[in-house]
Amino acid sequence: MKKPTTRAFTALAVTAALFGGLVLWNPSGLYLWLKAAHVVAVIAWMAGMLYLPRLFVYHSEAGPGSSQSETFKVMERRLLVAIINPAMVLTWVLGLWLAWEGGFFRSGWLHAKLALVLAMSGLHGYLSAAVRAFAEDRNTRSPRHWRIVNEVPTVLMILVVVLVIVKPF
Repeated sequence: MKKPTTRAFTALAVTAALFGGLVLWNPSGLYLWLKAAHVVAVIAWMAGMLYLPRLFVYHSEAGPGSSQSETFKVMERRLLVAIINPAMVLTWVLGLWLAWEGGFFRSGWLHAKLALVLAMSGLHGYLSAAVRAFAEDRNTRSPRHWRIVNEVPTVLMILVVVLVIVKPF
């Protein structure tokens, strides 16, 4: 039986191959298909970004070396490697392509959105470092800290959605 990460990478490779074939084929409506894929990638990224800090809340309450702590380490690593990282990459690649293809790079709302997505990417990096710290039993943050961090992706997501839908400037 294949490891979950091997299955995830196989699924990503198949998806990438299908995506590449779709772009080369360039059927009518490609923009809408890639827009749909972008939305799915954003949803997956956000789901992971909302769940990972919640895992940290519970993990920081578990004793280092406990069986519960070891279980959280596996959950956090798999979530990061199999879902969050690939979803972030797809979000960026598809989003930049859509912005280019749609001619949005001169729009003020896109500049603001890109700044917020950069902030989300920075938070992603912070959470990735935290996964490594937890894996090495080096977490120094309290459950309260992780509860606060858990709210940051929500705020960023709301702002991005408003910019994309309302396009205020």
